[in-house]
Amino acid sequence: MRLSRDKVNVLARAVADALKQMDEVEFIEDPNTIRQETRKILEDLLNNEARIDQSARQKIESQKRTILEGSQEWDILYRKYYNEEVKKLGV
Repeated sequence: MRLSRDKVNVLARAVADALKQMDEVEFIEDPNTIRQETRKILEDLLNNEARIDQSARQKIESQKRTILEGSQEWDILYRKYYNEEVKKLGV
């Protein structure tokens, strides 16, 4: 799923605010720096997810016969290939 930069910023702000509320967490950096790093991490995760999704879809498309998206077979193959890609990345 592709999120806009604004939505990623909202999520990053929510994460930073949640961390700020925790007694176990102490910020030694400026809260804005924490939010920016959180946004960067979220964007990296979303980009990795998009690459994994694209790779799984390409593997399905490369099959000798056409497999329709939404079919049970497509869903099974997608999960299989998606999980293989996740394992490759060590996520």
